[in-house]
Amino acid sequence: MTDLDQLTQSLARNLKHWRAERNFTLDALAARSGVSRGMIIQIEQARTNPSVGTTVKLADALGISIATLLDYEQGPRVRTVSEEQAVTMWSTAAGSHTSLLIGAEGPGPLELWDWRIEPGDSSVSDPHPAGTTELLRVTSGVLTLVVDGDEYAVPAGTAAAFESNVRHQYRNDGSEPVTMTMAVAVPPVR
Repeated sequence: MTDLDQLTQSLARNLKHWRAERNFTLDALAARSGVSRGMIIQIEQARTNPSVGTTVKLADALGISIATLLDYEQGPRVRTVSEEQAVTMWSTAAGSHTSLLIGAEGPGPLELWDWRIEPGDSSVSDPHPAGTTELLRVTSGVLTLVVDGDEYAVPAGTAAAFESNVRHQYRNDGSEPVTMTMAVAVPPVR
């Protein structure tokens, strides 16, 4: 079984688990997430590999982190994730990529991400649930952060925080790669 097959099976199992845990019907989850009922059925039957955007929408609607949606099995109180175990969620042919380093459940999901964006590449994100906050720190290059249409230059050594309940984008307009670490905190499902 390939890594992608394992990820597909884990996502199918966990989506069913968390939908049942929240007592959401297929229609209720579709309405909350904006993901079609048919797509949710395909994911739960491990017949498709959804996009990162679809996976984020489902996790947000369930009020859990992407890490939890991909594998909810809980181990000891301290959980470590090696570099090889980090899940690559987005990549481009140019070499840009994001890796979900680790996630946790607290009052709401909390995720830690590692990003690399090559010159000319960008990643667009749909709005997250109200109250979702993103914190990031650029470690090399200059990130162009676009939040609700407004652009912000975030150079290496600089941190930024914003509410991500609006469309946002991470873009590299420079000539060197942008690397950054990002934390995402999602409010609990009410």
